[in-house]
Amino acid sequence: SVAILLYLTRKFKTPDHWYPSDLQKQAKVDEYLSWQHVNIRGKGSKLFLSKVLLPLLTGQPLPPEKLEGITEELNVVLKQFEEKFLQDKPFIVGNEISLADLVALVELMQPVSAGYNLFEERPKLAEWRSRVEEAVGKQLFQEAHEGILNAKNL
Repeated sequence: SVAILLYLTRKFKTPDHWYPSDLQKQAKVDEYLSWQHVNIRGKGSKLFLSKVLLPLLTGQPLPPEKLEGITEELNVVLKQFEEKFLQDKPFIVGNEISLADLVALVELMQPVSAGYNLFEERPKLAEWRSRVEEAVGKQLFQEAHEGILNAKNL
């Protein structure tokens, strides 16, 4: 959760870029972390649940028209994410990775794991993803997402 991540940054005195001491940068992290719950997390999780978990539980795929509507909802918030939060910056807060970037990419991996390559037609988003993975470490990133990326194979 966001609360535990903030607690960990304070308790372990993580490098400043994760949760900046600069109040303006910190406000940008907070703004994203508050926005993402009902937007990126809400819409991305809905697609994952509808495309992977619901069919697994019911034995029936969701009708294509319902999946289209859910995918369109996610596309709307992805556009907002690019325009409002990424803009023309390397990361959400600016030139350095923050908790906001980490939380954003983790949430975006749910729809990816459901088979929706949301990075494919969004070069700005794809470039941002590469920067976040590089900052975290590609191998660590892959290890952390191994379970969710294999969820559709259940």
